[in-house]
Amino acid sequence: MSAARSPGRQGLLVARIPGVFALLAGCSGPQSMIDPAGPAAQAVAALWWWMAGFSAIVLALVCAIWLYAMRRAPRGRTPQQERRIASRWIIGGGIVLPMTSIIVLLAFGIPIGQRLLPGDTGPEPLRIEAIAHQWWWEIRYPGVEESFVNEFRLPVDRPVDVHASSRDVIHSFWIPSLGGKIDAIPGRIHVIRLEATKAGRLRGACAEFCGLEHARMTLDVHAMPTDEFDRWLGERQGTVRP
Repeated sequence: MSAARSPGRQGLLVARIPGVFALLAGCSGPQSMIDPAGPAAQAVAALWWWMAGFSAIVLALVCAIWLYAMRRAPRGRTPQQERRIASRWIIGGGIVLPMTSIIVLLAFGIPIGQRLLPGDTGPEPLRIEAIAHQWWWEIRYPGVEESFVNEFRLPVDRPVDVHASSRDVIHSFWIPSLGGKIDAIPGRIHVIRLEATKAGRLRGACAEFCGLEHARMTLDVHAMPTDEFDRWLGERQGTVRP
């Protein structure tokens, strides 16, 4: 009977292989958080992998303890011994483990969060305004009168301070491959620092539900070599002839 079933099981296993590759393909691409194209995104991706690894270890330990508890032979204990064992599990699993996990995550997460904020070190950043509308992005560059719709260009290996704001409701500016996200709120300006380390096409999006067309509120991102970007920006500022 088992010999007759084995081909079906093997076929089921083979049929699942494309699904595994499809899931792995989601880890890369122009809008993948764990396929970084900048130093801030690399820090975020590293934190994500540490959290995923730590969670996997905790899950494995919990499952191992659960299986051990289900399979071990019953032991006779007094009520006092049972209370002591229960207290140890409550203190260890309900207090010590969560507090330790939170402290470790904060120790990693707070410095990484600081990297996403504007700082006073390094080269002078380029200021770009990202103004959110329902349901599109208005991008403005210094010295350029015209604005760009859903088109965001930045130079490679140069920090960029994105000044995000909104004209209507709360939105959120996010280019996953370059770093974290920041809210765009009416009447306020929030700043996030981004930097691309390689040229290419990326994709941004609004990460805050903002209405019926929220899913269509995307951003076409071009990371350009510095000389190419300077020439492109100079042409629009009128300082360089096209």
